[in-house]
Formats: sequence, C-alpha cells, structure tokens
Amino acid sequence: MRWRTDRRGFLRAGGALMAGAALRPGFAWAQDGTTLRLRQAADFQVLDPYGIIGELDDIIPRCTTVTLIRVGDMREGHPVTNYAAEALDWASPTEIAFTLREGLSWTNGHGPVTAEDVKFSFERIAGSESPWAYQFEMMEGVEVADARSGVIRLKAPFAPFPVIALPYYGGHLVSKSGVEAAGGSFTTQAPAECGPYLFDGWEQNRRVTLKRNPDWPWEAPAWDRIEFHIVPDDQAALLAYEADAFDFTRFGVASLRDLRAAMPAGATLIEAPSATYTFLSINMNAPALRDPRVRQAIQLAYDGDAVLQGAYDATVPRATGVISPSSPYARPANIRAARDVEAARALLAEAGAEGLTLTLNALNDSTSQAIAQIVQASLMEAGFDIRIEPVDEASYWSLGDMNAGEGYKTIELTLMSYAGGIEPTENLTWFRPGQIGAYNWSFFDSPEFEALFQAVQVETDEARRTEMFHRMEDLMEESGGFIFIAFEPYVAIHQAGLRPTILSDGHPDPTRFVMVS
Repeated sequence: MRWRTDRRGFLRAGGALMAGAALRPGFAWAQDGTTLRLRQAADFQVLDPYGIIGELDDIIPRCTTVTLIRVGDMREGHPVTNYAAEALDWASPTEIAFTLREGLSWTNGHGPVTAEDVKFSFERIAGSESPWAYQFEMMEGVEVADARSGVIRLKAPFAPFPVIALPYYGGHLVSKSGVEAAGGSFTTQAPAECGPYLFDGWEQNRRVTLKRNPDWPWEAPAWDRIEFHIVPDDQAALLAYEADAFDFTRFGVASLRDLRAAMPAGATLIEAPSATYTFLSINMNAPALRDPRVRQAIQLAYDGDAVLQGAYDATVPRATGVISPSSPYARPANIRAARDVEAARALLAEAGAEGLTLTLNALNDSTSQAIAQIVQASLMEAGFDIRIEPVDEASYWSLGDMNAGEGYKTIELTLMSYAGGIEPTENLTWFRPGQIGAYNWSFFDSPEFEALFQAVQVETDEARRTEMFHRMEDLMEESGGFIFIAFEPYVAIHQAGLRPTILSDGHPDPTRFVMVS
C-alpha cells in the first residue's frame, strides 16, 4: 500500500535538470545484457516483512526471500502457483497443509528453510501491531509436522486466505534464527536471505543493487544483477529512459497522453486497469469537521467530473468505493453522486460554518496537485476556504501516524491513494477502527462496519457477500469521511522484447522479468 507519485507535469527544464543529475559521473548505468534496470519513484525504508511500508520495501524481499505461493501478472487474471511450497492443499475447510520444496537455504549460516521458519514468519505478524496483521487475522496458528511440512490452521473457513496472506507483504518468509539473532526485527539489512537474488549494494536515494544468489537451488533467474534506480520525477524518468538509463519504468496517468503521442524509440507501452484507488480523506475528529453537515457539504460541493477530466484526462470513471469496478462486488453508484453546490451552501449555513478554512494535504507531484487544486476550486464555490499543503513523500506517511505525534488527530483533508488487492477485504481493512492512527486517517469508527468485516470473511454466499460489501461502502460514504475519486490506470513503458510481470497492487516482480525476443 503506497502513493503512486507522478511528477510528469513539472516543467521540462526541471525534469531535464533531474535527469542530468541522475546521469552525472558516478551515477553509472549497467551496460551489459545480464542486468535488469528498473526505475523506482522512491527508495526503500524497511525490508522486514513485519514493517514493510513502500513499494520497493515489498519488491526487494520478493527477490531476496520466498513466499509459499505467488500470484501472476494482473493482466493475465492473477494466476496462483506454488513457489517455496512443493505442495499446498486444503486438508479441511480450516486447515491448509503445506510441504516445502527441498534444497532452499538461508545465507549467513542459518541453515535450511524449514516449516519452523514458516510458523515464525506468520505468527510474529498475526495479532501484532504490524500493518500486515490483517493478512493473518483468520489464522489460528501454524502447526509444524516435520522439517519441511506443517498445517496452517484457520479460526473459521475462509477461502480467500491463501491469496491474502501468502504471496506478498507479511507472506515473505524470514529466518527464525536470523531474526532472533538480530534482536527480533530488522530494517535495511536482512539477517538472512534465501531468494534468487541477494542484496548487494545501496546508494541511498540513488540506486539499490541485487546480485544473483549462487546457492539458489531452482530455476535460474534471467538476470545476473537487478538495479533499482531512484528517480522521483516522471519527466526526469522519461528523459533518462530515452538515454537508455533503465529498461522499465512506471508513470503516473498524467503521462499517458504524451506517451501515446510520442513513444520513445524501441519502447512498449503498458496500459492496464489498476487496483490503486484514490480518495479524499475527511478527518471526522478534526474540530472543524466534527459536524456531519460540514462533511456532507464537502461531499456535495466536490466536482467529480472536473477531477476526472482535469487530472485523469477522462481515462477512468469515478470510483464508487474502494472495491475495484472490475470486481463483481463493486458498488453500483455513490449515494451522493451528483454535485449540488446550493445544497452544500445551505448545509454550511445551517452549521454556521460559512467561510470555513480547511487545510488539504496532498503529495507534491503533478497529479496530486492537479486534483487538490480542482477540489480547492469546487469547494470554494460552496463557501469553503481551502489551503493546499504540498507534502513530499518522505514526510507524507507521518501525517496520520500516531507514532509521529498528536498531529494525526487534527489533520483535516488528505488526498490519499492505496494499492488494492485481489480480495475486497484487503481494500476495506484499512478503514476499521483499529487502523485509526495508522492508515485510517478519517477516524472512521463504525461498529457496524467492523461487524460486517468480520462476518464477510466467513460468508460463503456470494450474493450475501455482495450486499455486505455494498453496505460497508455505504457506511463509509454516509459518515462523511470519504470522497471516492477514481481507480488509477496502470501506465508503464519497457524495452521492446522484455516481458514484465506486474502484480495486482501494481508492483513489479523482477524475478519473473524475461527477454522474449
């Protein structure tokens, strides 16, 4: 889960300046054909699956450790295959039996990967304060049968458990002995690795390098090295790509029209539906926003059509919730779908809040700022005074973090974007009461929502599940704490002949990038 930065709209001169800095002496790009070079918009922060934050935090462990299963490309329907698990089967409605493949070992002398490592990896996150604890909420525990096999026991039947818990984030395996020797957790250096690649080097905010693991026992990956080049600005990234700086880069949707009009030579464009959803968070705990009439006035004054046209070039429809429009569970419409400025003005007058000044926090990239400016203009028509506060990505996530101080209680409006998953509960879990002070920046605290969340996990009737999901999103909108904006399209370019694998959350899996021509 993270914000997708897009600074494509910056002045070309600024982009050229950044690209020039990226290509200065000392910033050497690999020239041999055995190195895969990917651009990332931000550096990594935490490699421990317990505390993964950003995109690169999840991508690096995907290369340097393993998961029991893995999910395939989002453009191919997210196929699920075994990975570290030689076998993984439902032994009963609440038991998943697994057997690890032979030959996989940890580095730094920590021995073979065992079922005990699986147990440790999952149980240290389940029921903890990790943001990924939701993945294992339905897990009772892991029972070890022998060195290579065990049983994952669930509290109740829950068919989506494997695709929620096992392929990514908290599902990355760690070495029990390695983590314990490191004091129980780690940040930028894993105590033991077991993937097809090993961490090799890090130039902070510039480049991360991985090298092939010589002890990898299974099919060799296509590349000797993987390099992640940190280029925050989309314009700079495009110029660097044209200078043959890297082989793959994602872009913000604001770049799409320019890319369609003038593709770099030898590049292939990816346009695909995305699970990344953007919304406006309205903090119900902030003093100026505690009156529900004020929050409803914001929802009514919001000009969704202007945002879709101005920020997304009319390439996507308005979101009706946080469940993807391609899902059978998607809500058919917003409750407050039509703009009504006069009704918004009347609610503000009734609340005695005419001329109310609010601060809108948004990342300082071009798409975010475009959305923020349109929101500002539309709300001003209803009598609000909106002050935009641009925030860089390095400090953005501290805004709603209780561990960063008391500011999370009084932030007012925040433009947010989360990467969704395959199962709808993955998108809805962030708005539960327990996420206040973590990822629920609206202070949305609904007992009915939480009860439905618990119930929908074990509900097997599809029609009933659909009703429950719709009701949960109704509750979010009725609270006045949210405006659902859009699901962003996925936009990337890559070297012709390169076949990338892109997961449901938009993160690439470099271990499965191959050259096909």
